[in-house]
Amino acid sequence: MSGFLSRLNSFKRTNIILQHLRMSNHTDAAGEVLLERKGCAGVITLNRPKALNALTLNMIRHIYPQLKKWEQDPETLLIIIKGTGGKAFCAGGDIVAITENSKTNWKITQDFFREEYMLNNAIASCQKPYIAFIHGITMGGGVGVSVHGLFRVATEKSLFAMPETAIGLFPDVGGGYFLPRLQGKLGYFLALTGFRLKGRDVYRAGISTHFVDSEKLGMLEEDLLALKSPSKENIADVLETYHKKSKIDQGKPFILEEHMDKINSWFSANNVEQIIENLQQDGSSFALEQLKVINKMSPTSLKITLRQLIEGSSKTLQEVLIMEYRLSQACMGGHDFFEGVRAVLIDKDQSPKWKPANLKEVTDEDVNNYFKSLGSNDLKF
Repeated sequence: MSGFLSRLNSFKRTNIILQHLRMSNHTDAAGEVLLERKGCAGVITLNRPKALNALTLNMIRHIYPQLKKWEQDPETLLIIIKGTGGKAFCAGGDIVAITENSKTNWKITQDFFREEYMLNNAIASCQKPYIAFIHGITMGGGVGVSVHGLFRVATEKSLFAMPETAIGLFPDVGGGYFLPRLQGKLGYFLALTGFRLKGRDVYRAGISTHFVDSEKLGMLEEDLLALKSPSKENIADVLETYHKKSKIDQGKPFILEEHMDKINSWFSANNVEQIIENLQQDGSSFALEQLKVINKMSPTSLKITLRQLIEGSSKTLQEVLIMEYRLSQACMGGHDFFEGVRAVLIDKDQSPKWKPANLKEVTDEDVNNYFKSLGSNDLKF
């Protein structure tokens, strides 16, 4: 029975990753993202519910200039971003379109990551209070357009994960900045395993700044839009009022609370082999469960991700995004990303053949090559 449950959990996890990556190849962003002025606010609505509001390059190209305009507009006093459909805020970036288009147009892989990371940075440096309603699935690119903002509101339906190591990628969109800054080694654990956080745990982990019952989100938005000339403090007061009234799962402990001491110990290692040894030596059912998950991931992704987080822990967000742009382009030029997308998305056999196939074969030199400067091609702010 436990084997069946384990397979079921693995299937569920894979399905979530599938949803995170299942994109359609649109060429026109008209209607895919709505940009409106309402009251004192600029409101960004991600409007691809069937694709779980996944980000396309065209959507990014609509959001970025509008964000910059609102930032300069004296009558726009705050910015709200949300998703339609109720299932997802934003389940990620348009990965399938990137892989398909890269066969005929290599420039798309440069443009997508460059412009996505520029948008992530613009959100982090935005001079107007930026509020993300991370209601529903929030992964990958969806994390990038929310987590760097001043305020993030989770609900009981929020589902956060960074599952990129399962497809030969790494937790990008500034993951190298925000993940190592979570409590203890929590971010390292989330990055290497793709572990999913749900509901109030998204707040407890520090991903969101507030937690609100989903049925109150509409009222919360109305109250924010009704503010006359709000300061950050006024906005924080409104959010805090709703947060305090929320009772869902209030008494429940953080799902990882009982494991945090061990997570902090296991993931303190500065190489992936040692983390695996730590998990093996522990031998508890939780440790072995994480071991099983990690062993399915791309060995190259695991190694570049751990180094990304260690280096990112002492870098600025802009420095991290430059590093991640280098990593993204190296992944696009490698084997595992395309193999991961094939196995999870295209053939759906869930059996990626990683190259190299094990950690031993991924040398320090291999890892170093992923971090090399791209010279004049580097991301620039």
